[in-house]
Amino acid sequence: MAAPLELSCWGGGWGLPSVHSDSLVVMAYAKFSGAPLKVNVIDNNWRGSRGDVPVLTTEDSTISQPAKILNFLRKQKYNADYELSAKQGADTLAYIALLEEKLLPAVLHTFWVESDNYFTVTKPWFASRMPFPLSLILPGRMSKGALNRILLTRGEPPFYHLREVEAQIYRDAKECLNLLSNRLGTSQFFFGDMPSTLDAYVFGFLAPLYKVRFPKVQLQEHLKQLSNLCRFCDDILNSYFRVSLGGISPAGQETVDANLQKLTQLVNKESNLIEKMDDNLRQSPQLPPRKLPTLKLTPAEEESNSLHRLSP
Repeated sequence: MAAPLELSCWGGGWGLPSVHSDSLVVMAYAKFSGAPLKVNVIDNNWRGSRGDVPVLTTEDSTISQPAKILNFLRKQKYNADYELSAKQGADTLAYIALLEEKLLPAVLHTFWVESDNYFTVTKPWFASRMPFPLSLILPGRMSKGALNRILLTRGEPPFYHLREVEAQIYRDAKECLNLLSNRLGTSQFFFGDMPSTLDAYVFGFLAPLYKVRFPKVQLQEHLKQLSNLCRFCDDILNSYFRVSLGGISPAGQETVDANLQKLTQLVNKESNLIEKMDDNLRQSPQLPPRKLPTLKLTPAEEESNSLHRLSP
C-alpha cells in the first residue's frame, strides 16, 4: 500500500479551510483532481519549517511551492486539466502569470504590509499558531519578506517611494480583478463546468481577500462589487469545503470567528507588551554594580572569630 500524501499547511478561519493563499491553491487543486491528501495544520506544536509552507511529504521526498506540488500530483495521475485543450492550457499559464504579477503584490500588501491589517489581524493570527519565542519573531520576518517581494517587482523607476508603489499595485490588482470577472462571466468555472488548475489559483488568491475581516478593505471592497467572483468563491467553498479542517460546519463558523478575533486581540496585546518591556529594558540606564562595604573587625573580634573557627 502506498504511503499517504501529507500536506502541511496553515490552518483556516473566517469560513476558509486555510487563510494562506499558497496553501489554498494546493488544497483546492487536490479537491478538484481527487488527490487523497492527509492535511496537517500548523499549530503551536509544529516543529517543522514554516518558511516553505505548504509542504507535500511523500514516501521518499518533500516538495514545496504550489507549482511544484501540482506538477507532482499530475505525475501521480491526479490531473484536473485532462479535459482542457492546448489553447486552454496556454491560457491557464498566461492567467497564472497575470495573477502573480498583478494581483499577488496587492494580496501580500493587504495581509503583511498595510499596518492596521497586519497588527490587528495578520500578526496575531499567525503568532497564535507559533510557539514562543517564534511568535514574536517570525511574523515580522514574514512581513519583511512580503515587502521585499513587492519592492523587487515594483520598486523600480518611475516608482521610487513606497506610497507610489502602493498606488500602482492596487491599480494593477483592480484591473486584474476586472479581467478575471470578464473572463469568468456567468460560467461556473473558467473553462466550463469542471474546475481546473486556473480555478485553484484564482480561488487561492481571492478567497482570503474576500473572507478575512480586515480594518482596511480597499481591495476587498472592489472584489465584493464583482458578484460573479464572489459567487465563484462561495460555490467552491460550499461544494468542496463544506466541512472545514477542524470539522466545523459553516453554520458554526461565526462563533469560531468571534472567538478567534478575541484570541488574536489578546495575542497582539501580549506581544506588544513584551516588545515594550524589552525596549524599556534596553533603553533604561545601566548603573555600574555597587561594591558591598567591607566591615573591619576590631582585634578582639578577629581573635574571637579565629578561635571560633578553630574550635571543634
